[in-house]
Amino acid sequence: MAKTEPEPIRDPKSDRLLTPENCAIVLIDYQPEQYRTITSSTREEIDLNVIALCKLAKAYDIPVIVSTVGVDMGVNTGTAEEIMAELPGVKEIDRSGVNAWEDEEFRDAVAATGRKNIVMAGLWTEVCLTFPTLDMQAEGYHVYPVADAVGGISPVAHDRAIERMQAAGATPITAIQFGSELMRNWARDSSQRFREVLQWYFPKRFALLKEGKI
Repeated sequence: MAKTEPEPIRDPKSDRLLTPENCAIVLIDYQPEQYRTITSSTREEIDLNVIALCKLAKAYDIPVIVSTVGVDMGVNTGTAEEIMAELPGVKEIDRSGVNAWEDEEFRDAVAATGRKNIVMAGLWTEVCLTFPTLDMQAEGYHVYPVADAVGGISPVAHDRAIERMQAAGATPITAIQFGSELMRNWARDSSQRFREVLQWYFPKRFALLKEGKI
């Protein structure tokens, strides 16, 4: 018997897996000053996967929060233009501290989404991603660090940070794994949204591979 129809959709708000209705995306400190010190990955690979997250957010209407550090202080510049170009209407929340969860405006923005599953990425893995993850896990959120959209000052720093977040209950994922989890079934009408992201992603990825940039 041919199978051409999707299985019944589980409750998208209470589903144990991630759905467009039960998660939010948080991006922290994708600023030029942060990229310059990363050696665990290339900027090209990080941007490929961060932009994939942005495209998925647009495709599935998922709330996005973007935060920066030190811009108002005149120390750093804002989020990379290529990322913000994918997020029309999203405003950056600047901070003075490295732990975004200690910033009231940031905490309020996360709470305002009404969602407890937070798909989060940031630079560096070991600081600006790890610290809020630990706090948010302790306060009842379930954080999903996007392991291929982040980077640390060394492979060791990145790897140990992922391990530390996991030990606190966070669940690392990857960008395309996240997209697959949102899409869930190729027979759904909404699956075309994910196909379009993949049709952008894989040609871009293979071109970067050919150029030796990832």
